[in-house]
Amino acid sequence: MLCFDIRTLEARAESVDGRLDAGDPVWEADDSRPVAPGVHVTGRLSSAGHDRFYFSGRFEGTAVAECRRCLNEAIVQVSEDVQLIFAESGSDEAEEDDVVLIPAGERELDLRSAVREEWLLAVPAFALCREECRGLCPSCGADRNTGECTCPPPSDPRWDVLRTLR
Repeated sequence: MLCFDIRTLEARAESVDGRLDAGDPVWEADDSRPVAPGVHVTGRLSSAGHDRFYFSGRFEGTAVAECRRCLNEAIVQVSEDVQLIFAESGSDEAEEDDVVLIPAGERELDLRSAVREEWLLAVPAFALCREECRGLCPSCGADRNTGECTCPPPSDPRWDVLRTLR
């Protein structure tokens, strides 16, 4: 569960141990979604003053990305420590960039959208299917992990003049 009653949080801190599923409507079409069973979120959510709340925790999950060398599927483990401050919109803290806004008068604090944003920042932009990936041939586009292609090795035309001197 990643939704908490604000009135309860004002009285006591809550332990967070929930999951953000890959099929949750908080995800958008182009997001790097986690694979099943989703993002596991753990931590502690507590009051940090009037209409302010502090979450300190961690999330872990697995994402599927495109290998930057061969364009095949790459499985990436994602885990990140997270500290978030939530404040009601209209408060002094709401003007700060790193504060997650809660609509005024809201009765529930929903961690899902904040966890989604942190997940998207934590998923690596450049993944590798494996460290020794050889990538694609720049000439014909063949996957060099499955075998060699018949293309000659690429040469730099800037050295052609020196090659003729031999």
